[in-house]
Amino acid sequence: MAVPDLRTQLTLEQPDRVADGLGGHVATWRQLGVIWAQMDAGSGREDGAISAVRWRITVRAAPVGNPRRPKAGQRFRQGERLFLIGAVAERDPQGDFLTCHAREENPT
Repeated sequence: MAVPDLRTQLTLEQPDRVADGLGGHVATWRQLGVIWAQMDAGSGREDGAISAVRWRITVRAAPVGNPRRPKAGQRFRQGERLFLIGAVAERDPQGDFLTCHAREENPT
């Protein structure tokens, strides 16, 4: 298996729930750090006013529990582009790399 070409810089972000002062909550996003990745576009679709593209984003592995290990519910940011992480799995038997299955949504 070829070594991934990790040359795309992404910021990993974690959602935090913050009280809105009216008895509810809003989600704010906190930066966890910069990660280098390989990005491979998958299928896309249009759903009304939103177009969505699936991405396979490969990053270096980190142990479970390490804040540098992406997990479902987090997102990657590249400038104004957002990639919502739906699932994360080891890419190789040695566990050197992770594949993050993410979705990018854009208004059409």
